[in-house]
Amino acid sequence: MYKYSDFDEAFVRARTAQFSEQVQRRIDGSLTEDEFKPFRLMNGVYLQLHAYMLRVAIPYGTINPHQMRQLAHIADTYDKGYGHFTTRQNIQFNWPKLTDIPAILSDLADVEMHAIQTSGNTVRNVTADHFAGAAADEIEDPRPVAELLRQWSTDHPEFQFLPRKFKIAITGSSTDRAVTRAHDIGLRMVRNAAGEPGFEVIVGGGLGRTPMIGTTVREFLPKADLLPYVEAVLSVYNVLGRRDNKYKARIKITIHETGKEELTRLIEARFAELRPQFGGQDQALLAEIETAFAPPAFRSGDLGGYEAFYKADPLFRSWADTNLAAHKREDYAIVTISLKAHGATPGDATSDQMRLIADLAESYGHSEIRISHEQNVILPHVHKSDLPALHAALHGSGLGTANIGLISDIIACPGMDYCALATARSVPVAQQIATRFDELKLEHDIGPLKIKISGCINACGHHHVGHIGILGLDRAGVENYQITLGGDGTETAVIGERAGPGFAYDEIVPAIERLIAAYLDQRESREETFLQAYRRLGLAPFKAALYDPESLRDAA
Repeated sequence: MYKYSDFDEAFVRARTAQFSEQVQRRIDGSLTEDEFKPFRLMNGVYLQLHAYMLRVAIPYGTINPHQMRQLAHIADTYDKGYGHFTTRQNIQFNWPKLTDIPAILSDLADVEMHAIQTSGNTVRNVTADHFAGAAADEIEDPRPVAELLRQWSTDHPEFQFLPRKFKIAITGSSTDRAVTRAHDIGLRMVRNAAGEPGFEVIVGGGLGRTPMIGTTVREFLPKADLLPYVEAVLSVYNVLGRRDNKYKARIKITIHETGKEELTRLIEARFAELRPQFGGQDQALLAEIETAFAPPAFRSGDLGGYEAFYKADPLFRSWADTNLAAHKREDYAIVTISLKAHGATPGDATSDQMRLIADLAESYGHSEIRISHEQNVILPHVHKSDLPALHAALHGSGLGTANIGLISDIIACPGMDYCALATARSVPVAQQIATRFDELKLEHDIGPLKIKISGCINACGHHHVGHIGILGLDRAGVENYQITLGGDGTETAVIGERAGPGFAYDEIVPAIERLIAAYLDQRESREETFLQAYRRLGLAPFKAALYDPESLRDAA
């Protein structure tokens, strides 16, 4: 993975020292909270319901064991012994004291980490496919390009005060595991007719109160042109984006109001101006960055009885069937470690669990760790002969839940338990759904199903692209949960369809049960997933199950 240069080290240390002075001025009263707000947001510090919150960047979801152990140290020393991994592949500490945050930032700098641009109207943490560098279906590892974008965007003088926050996602695979079509800029690696790798450039995606799927402005962009093209998009948006209304300030609204053809024309014109100015310097830097992402020293050898163990141990087999993905090498596997034990808070990891993951990455995973936007942890390179021992260690620590991609593998924002913007609880709903279907012993029979929950209209839980999306709202002081159906965040992305009126807090889990019962009753076979069944049947039978329970009894 990328190692800090002398410039990176000096830059992060200088920002830490600068913010330390700003914190001291806030504490001694020289700055009011309103005056302090822009300074803290530039350094990833939020004011939540009960305390300050620090959001730490994990660029493109890549982290090493040394860094993971430092996060565990921070959790124990300055927080309550845990951290929360987010849908932008970051980690949040929910209980730090303001007086401790400079020390936390210094500790982060010791392991080449920071919290810069994890907030504010700037280019946020660039996210990537969490299987990058390992996936069997990958064209190229997109992380060197993501690192190039990180370096280019960090403290970029033109883009520190954009009309609104700006999010970029990148994938190197035909399978979109980075939700690229729901980002301000989505980059999907493709090949042209000559077999050369480049990018499909998608602009104007986003969720929140006005969800939109991004539109393609370039079917194929050569890799060498990527940075000037992205800068062209940002430059046009910075001029056209609205600053009079923050709810209409995202680039998705800009493209809606300007029109795709005109916005594309403006981007191409700006690109033509910028391209000669780069002079190949970005490509020289990219070539240097790429050396830091060389594959690990994969080992060869027999599989150590993996197949026999798989057949003999049903607990291991259940885990392997759900939590392993195909690696580019047949003797390796990609392991997803679930942070969604039934009844747990999605995305939370204790300091002890972080340390164990670090240890296991060193022992079995070539010291590589990834954080997924789905709030789980990935060991991208594990030899199959090591999988039984790895599983045993995970199972003994509460990290061996066999549920990746199933109904209990829920994405959920912190909701009203933490967030000052939330209007309803998210975490308890996720916990109750996971616990209920574990009690019913149905989730493996149900098969692949993505539930995503947001505690407010800002959609940090990505509910719009959940196969089942749940949005918590406030209705006259009472929590009310709307359900959307048929959403998809992959290469076939679509916004889910609202089913109808919302449900009270104590009604939402029974409502999900009725949805699942309708699916199980009407699927054509065990192989037909919930999303496939929804696309075949449409909204009507699921709406009937939600709002006319008699229809289920009649069908039975």
